[in-house]
Amino acid sequence: MARRPLPRILSSGSAQIARSREIARTAADSATDVLHPLITVSRGLRKLAATARARWAATPKERRGPTLLLVAACVLVVALMPYGPLLALVTLMGAAAWKGRERPVVKTGPDEAEIARLKGLYEALVPYFSVPDDPSPLFSHGGDWSGAFGEYAFDDDGRISRLRIAYPPYFTDGEPAARARIEQLLHAKSGRGREYRFDWDEEGNRLAMSVLPGLPTTIAAQRFVTVPGETVLGFTDADAVQRTVPVVAADATEDAPAVVWRTGPRSTEPHLLVVGQPGSGTTSLLRSIALQALPHGDVLIIEGAGTGEYACLTDRDGVLSVECGLAGSLASLEWAAHETERRLIAANRARQAGHPAPEDTRRPLWILLDRPSVLGHLAAADARPDPQELLQVPLRHGRAAQVTVVVAEQFDSTDTLSEAVRTHTRARIVLGPAAPEQIAAVLGAAPHTTPTPEVPPGRGYARLGAGPVLRLQVPATPDPYDDATSEAHRKAVLDLLPERRTGAVVEPFPGTPPEPALAPRAAADPAPAPRVHPDPGPAPLHAPVSAEG
Repeated sequence: MARRPLPRILSSGSAQIARSREIARTAADSATDVLHPLITVSRGLRKLAATARARWAATPKERRGPTLLLVAACVLVVALMPYGPLLALVTLMGAAAWKGRERPVVKTGPDEAEIARLKGLYEALVPYFSVPDDPSPLFSHGGDWSGAFGEYAFDDDGRISRLRIAYPPYFTDGEPAARARIEQLLHAKSGRGREYRFDWDEEGNRLAMSVLPGLPTTIAAQRFVTVPGETVLGFTDADAVQRTVPVVAADATEDAPAVVWRTGPRSTEPHLLVVGQPGSGTTSLLRSIALQALPHGDVLIIEGAGTGEYACLTDRDGVLSVECGLAGSLASLEWAAHETERRLIAANRARQAGHPAPEDTRRPLWILLDRPSVLGHLAAADARPDPQELLQVPLRHGRAAQVTVVVAEQFDSTDTLSEAVRTHTRARIVLGPAAPEQIAAVLGAAPHTTPTPEVPPGRGYARLGAGPVLRLQVPATPDPYDDATSEAHRKAVLDLLPERRTGAVVEPFPGTPPEPALAPRAAADPAPAPRVHPDPGPAPLHAPVSAEG
């Protein structure tokens, strides 16, 4: 059978399509030339409208009324003038044409200064990413930098803000020391004073470097949306966690990525250790934790420095005691150890009898210990036991007894921390400026970012158990009695404080007789200390438990 020829429209379709495209392109260019003045005026009108909208948004609310009155008066004057509307329209069109004459310049590549910076960085990496035996080295002196740098971006100052580097497969990227050398070099050559994040792709032999923005410091103490057993330690990067909480920051509500610490019987990190420099915000973090714990539990605060930073919590509902002296601290910690044992015994009896745990054993008990090294020195000078020794029972059995321990210490005194504190505090936080080696010694892993020498108070890193190291910004929770505290922060903290007890009996838990050791001893608060009834003689806490429960 003879092959039939293709239809003419199919055989000559490509030529017709090309001709049609050329005609359409010519028509579009002609229309652009004809409508260029209209396009320029429209672009200028959009810019003028955007400018007016921005100025209106920046005008304070109390000045918007007079501004509207002034504008209305001007419009009325122009309308009453001879040829006023026509002159106003011509002026507006002229301003729009002048404003819209400049088109945004689309940058297609790096300029000469940026190319010079990339070449310098490439030459600095040559000794680390090349060997003499490589037949076709990716990095060589005088080589092409575009083959090694895939993606790059610069900030307004001309410094590198994002860079993706391809390195040879024989580079020892699995060794921390080799990685640290490259990260230190990139940090120095790209600009100091900023925080960089390094993501190593060992399978693809790629290194991505990016500059991290600063964490928000405008979030103050407030009632966070959490369930009992959850505590917001601070806020981190948006891509680091999967949970956000609504917060009020700078008179606006937004969703912020939060570092949430979970405590209780099912928690794998029931206790927390906070280490920082003086003035880094460790006391503010403990104060924030106390304010979040008080609506659902009881708090026992021991301040080793004795500076009265927790005076605002003295004699508040839920605050068992605020101790500043050695004798009161030892007595309070001894009571906390006995209370932990009592809870364990009561819960064990209930389980053996087939009943739920008693109510007084399910209410969380928080022990906040700030600067235990100071108390340890005082105890050694007075030949008394170290207060940290009394924390062994709450640390070892606190998870089952609903007892949570939070210890805050400074870097220069970390060697005084006991073995029990080091072992059982699996949630760790480092605040303030610190070297990567110091951060890794506390958290157990080095951060993926480069710490900066100057950080705001409350800025640091957090690691919960074996999880990743996260950047952290603690919510601002200053002492409301401090004269340097701003009025907004003072009001935020005072609004979260529970009601003050007046003449009430200090009875930590229902059904548990009070002990004289739990009388508040912090004299920094102007309120009088509550009266404590004499001990009627409770049953011994270590009573034997029968096999039948």
